[in-house]
Amino acid sequence: MFNKRNKIADEALSAADCSRYARHVMMPEMGVEGQLRLRRGRVLVIGAGGLGSPVLLYLAAAGVGHITVVDGDRVDVSNLQRQVIHSTADICRPKAVSAAESMLAINPGVEVKTVEEFVDAATLGPLVDEADFVIDATDNFDSKFMINDVCVAKGRPYSHGGIFRFKGQAMTYLPGHACYRCLFPEPPLPFNVPAGPMGVLPGVIGAIQATEAIKYLTGLGELLVDRLLTYDALAMEFNTFTIRRAEGCCACSR
Repeated sequence: MFNKRNKIADEALSAADCSRYARHVMMPEMGVEGQLRLRRGRVLVIGAGGLGSPVLLYLAAAGVGHITVVDGDRVDVSNLQRQVIHSTADICRPKAVSAAESMLAINPGVEVKTVEEFVDAATLGPLVDEADFVIDATDNFDSKFMINDVCVAKGRPYSHGGIFRFKGQAMTYLPGHACYRCLFPEPPLPFNVPAGPMGVLPGVIGAIQATEAIKYLTGLGELLVDRLLTYDALAMEFNTFTIRRAEGCCACSR
């Protein structure tokens, strides 16, 4: 683990900050106060692969002040078709470290903490405690259910994202609302996954997850709470479905 820290002053934006974030600051809905809220924000991103790539790049570019990147994997050449935060020169390097360097290259004014390991429920808990918002950018069901259960138990909001071949989905959990297990009570049985996903697909879903984090930190707009957004790249179609909190949910009804 390493912690790349740059001193972050919360009191005001410097002239350089105002230039960097000018397109945010000029929007009345965001303004200086919204940008300062992003600077104070702490986001935990679990996964620095397909979904994590756009999430991490956009959060750093937006000026989210404190970002923790969790990933125990290393960059493989087959990742580069979709994991755009990494380059050919990063092959065999830890994904968390490669991602952090790309984020700091975009914005050296943010703090990036890396955790170069695959976390379990016990090790994830303290990381969730430190975050204002959590993003599930993982690629397997076991991790997704674990992240949901830990965030629900800790009362911490998070964004779920999932991709499969040409389709993707996203939802946001807030305490007291429907969680991932309300929609999918248990992980599916193991099965062979066909080739995929389409390389650009995680860019779409990851950008949505980054948007949810920015909206949560700034208090802007309506989050994907009690809703599941789906995307079909082949049909170029988005749909949104209402999710109801399950009375017998083993995660959020306790």
